[in-house]
Amino acid sequence: MGVSPRIRFQQVSLSSFQQRSVQMTEPSNSLAPPGSVASIKATIHAFLQERLQPKLEKLKPEEDEQRQTLLQDYLPANWIPDAARRVGQIQQVTHALKFTHPDARGSSLSVAGNPAVGEEIVGTHTVAQRLVPDVVGNAAALDVYKFLRLSVGGKTILDLAATADPALAAAFSDDADLAQTLMAAFASLTEAKGQPASNKLAKQVYWPIEGQSYHLLAPLFPTSLVHGLWKRIREDRFSDEAKAARDARRNGLAHPHGYCEYPNVAIQNFGGTKPQNISQLNSERYGENYLLPSLPPNWKSAEVRAPLAVNSVFDRIFGSRPRVRELVRILKEFLVSVEHAGTNIRIRDKRAELAGLIRDEAFQYAAELRQLEPGWSALPECLLNGAEQCWLDPERAEQDTDFASLRQRGDWQDEICRRFGNWLNARLTTPCTPMGAVEAAHWRDVLDDEMRMMRDEVADDE
Repeated sequence: MGVSPRIRFQQVSLSSFQQRSVQMTEPSNSLAPPGSVASIKATIHAFLQERLQPKLEKLKPEEDEQRQTLLQDYLPANWIPDAARRVGQIQQVTHALKFTHPDARGSSLSVAGNPAVGEEIVGTHTVAQRLVPDVVGNAAALDVYKFLRLSVGGKTILDLAATADPALAAAFSDDADLAQTLMAAFASLTEAKGQPASNKLAKQVYWPIEGQSYHLLAPLFPTSLVHGLWKRIREDRFSDEAKAARDARRNGLAHPHGYCEYPNVAIQNFGGTKPQNISQLNSERYGENYLLPSLPPNWKSAEVRAPLAVNSVFDRIFGSRPRVRELVRILKEFLVSVEHAGTNIRIRDKRAELAGLIRDEAFQYAAELRQLEPGWSALPECLLNGAEQCWLDPERAEQDTDFASLRQRGDWQDEICRRFGNWLNARLTTPCTPMGAVEAAHWRDVLDDEMRMMRDEVADDE
């Protein structure tokens, strides 16, 4: 029966490591080929010296015994087996439990997300190619994780350990069995610790299934996904490039690129003054988690103004609305594109669809004007023709009997349709697509169905 690498490591004590370990040679020069045994040894040596020197500098001259102890502890032959023992205290993850509650004891996971949900849903799978793993567990053992993240020849020590790289084995020890045991211990960093388990301090959802049973769902914090978002927002807010772009805008100067703003961002903090107790990435994020606003849109309509000093709303006011301009442009380009295509149901349906959208905008505009105080069309400044006054200010009829009579006469709807058709005809006319009386009649018909409903409403009021 095979024995897992983790179990094999637990059967070997730290004392046996030290008894069988061999003294590592001094690192070779920087000209060693990347990924070679000499290059790996040099990288490890530099890492240990970087951690050792601050500790030595804190010692007093008379503390020679402590100095000798530190020098022995940070020999690669001693430090690496100790790190292999302590790696069991930490776990590499993408989804961590401690963000829910720092005292929760349960499972954290290392998964690349679920690409089957598709690109329309943002999740860990969205950043699968740029996923940065996190590590949880005993904060005192995080130096082991930093050791495993050392890059040698484009790969980390952890990558090399997971593939049982021969050069790493040779760098660890001349004893092949010991080297394999060390690499197996380090490679277990990504393995779950024990059976999947939740905790009373963790979030839990009991999901009912058949047979009066249930699944226990345990939501975990997607720390790797959050880290990608945090880095992006930090770069957009505080990078030198973003600051330069903002300065250029403030000074009215041109700039090669723009910048991003994130209004109404909230910051959630984890871990208080010791974010490293939650996870390694949480420490790198200073315990911060940006929360983007997840709220329904707060609609702010532009102020509605009465169409004064114009004879008709179609040319200067309605035709200038951004949505109307866009729809007219699309319809015009479509008509030009099918100029020599004859006519078929696809062309007719598309033309009817676009004309219908423009018609809807006309009625939307009329609805907005009807929110004004009734009677605005009676102001001296209002020069609108009588038909459009009847269409856009209908409640004036309740306070003006002459206007009510004009409106009830009913011929103003035909005039509105005619004006709409002529206006749209003029907007669509190009040298390639001249619009004539036939087209104008068609555009009038587009509006006529809706106007017929108005006729019925007026008739009911009589």
